[in-house]
Amino acid sequence: MISFDKAHKLLTGIQLELIELQSISKAASAPVILDQQSVGRLSRMDAIRDQAMAQEADRRRKLELQKIEAAFNRLGSDNYGICLGCEEEIAEKRLEVDPTATLCIACASQE
Repeated sequence: MISFDKAHKLLTGIQLELIELQSISKAASAPVILDQQSVGRLSRMDAIRDQAMAQEADRRRKLELQKIEAAFNRLGSDNYGICLGCEEEIAEKRLEVDPTATLCIACASQE
């Protein structure tokens, strides 16, 4: 099983990276100016597409941050690394790849 310190370090690293990306991308998801006089139609359409992509990336980052918070909670209650499906230990290699994993490989492949 993965150690508390190693799991905490992995989760914290990912959390900090996501928070940094979130602060960088705020400008990209800002409202698009609809004035066609200052921006051409295609440029405006590109800006709207870019805004939608930035908003989706932000939504995914928020979801990942929620998964990290849940992993921290499991870590604090000694449930970290235990499969929610079969209650067996999740392989250490799996947790190293995805420290927010809640299912072992066998249970994850059944979904």
